[in-house]
Amino acid sequence: MRLQKRSWRQWGLLAATLAVPAMALSQAGDAGGVLVVAGEDGQAPVVRLRGKSYVELEDLARLTRGSLSFNGKQTTLTLPGAAGTEVAKTSTNPEFSKDFLRSGIEEMTVIREWRVALTNAIQRGIPVTDDWMGLYQGQAQKDLRLASVAAGTDSDRNAYQLLSNEYDKMKKLSDRFVAQHASQTYTSPDALESDPLNQQILSCARALAAMAATGQYVDDGSCH
Repeated sequence: MRLQKRSWRQWGLLAATLAVPAMALSQAGDAGGVLVVAGEDGQAPVVRLRGKSYVELEDLARLTRGSLSFNGKQTTLTLPGAAGTEVAKTSTNPEFSKDFLRSGIEEMTVIREWRVALTNAIQRGIPVTDDWMGLYQGQAQKDLRLASVAAGTDSDRNAYQLLSNEYDKMKKLSDRFVAQHASQTYTSPDALESDPLNQQILSCARALAAMAATGQYVDDGSCH
């Protein structure tokens, strides 16, 4: 509830019948009266002016167990529970939904198998072909779509973005070595050991595994 602060004797222009819902106003004639709040103890003096009822803001805050804050010409009355309700609306649950967690783990497993297959092929001098890598890529793409469908909470959606980043990096790494094989470019058996993109994929995999283990979303920046 937001009320404009008045300088005239600090009386708030608060018409009890319009601006104070769920309150009972007991009048004692035009000269004044008292304001009582249903379910609360205490009362506050009421002033009648030009046919309207007014109550001092400090008394209103006391009766409602609220608090007043001032910002320039604006006075804000915060009622009990209002702040907590706002926090509840804006806060997010860091835990993953069960369906998304299961789908995310399946996606991580396929990407790990994809990387292991690529690593073994490079280390052993096995041709890295599009048909072979395409099998892993196709399954990873399918599982990523399933994870997207299962994402029902903010934590799910945030984690899905990290999963998608991991998929994109793995595809980029795989495509590079497929292209090298197609162009008959020599690939060293230890090509992945110092490869920055491969290291990023490993770091992201560890971060995703840690989140899966706790069941909660925590972004440490490894998957960006």
